[in-house]
Amino acid sequence: MSNVIKLRDELFHQMKVGMSSTILLLQKVKEEDWVYRPASNMRTLHELACHLVAIPEVDLLIMQEKDEDTIRQVEQKYNTLDKANSLAQAMEQGYQLCTSYLLSMSEDEFLNKKTTPFYHEHASTQAHWFTESVTHIFHHRSQLFTYLQLRGYEVNMFDLYV
Repeated sequence: MSNVIKLRDELFHQMKVGMSSTILLLQKVKEEDWVYRPASNMRTLHELACHLVAIPEVDLLIMQEKDEDTIRQVEQKYNTLDKANSLAQAMEQGYQLCTSYLLSMSEDEFLNKKTTPFYHEHASTQAHWFTESVTHIFHHRSQLFTYLQLRGYEVNMFDLYV
């Protein structure tokens, strides 16, 4: 197995860790807390959850240079989800789309194929975009963890590494 494949597979694993722990955190949320907003300039817990679970699919679309309207439509699909189970299922489906796309690429394509998202002037490689997707999940998972702490949920570092 090449080093490129090893690195790609490690990124798949890390994305799965982020997803699994996100799903476990979402399953802790009480119905009345979905509307929780820590500050007026922040997302509600539900808005954050929808954004977070959409990352595998939405970031894939960005990687594939889809236009803004297409991406907004997909985001709207996620915004209608209101239960932890439906959020988890949608995140898993997005992960399957993402992995199928990346597994279909040659090592050369993964490392060298550049695409430009609608919101940026510069192209980046698929390896770059995939790494950014993984870090994107962990960024928002951290926010979710903090929201739950602020609401008094008993969460700790063991909830993050399952």
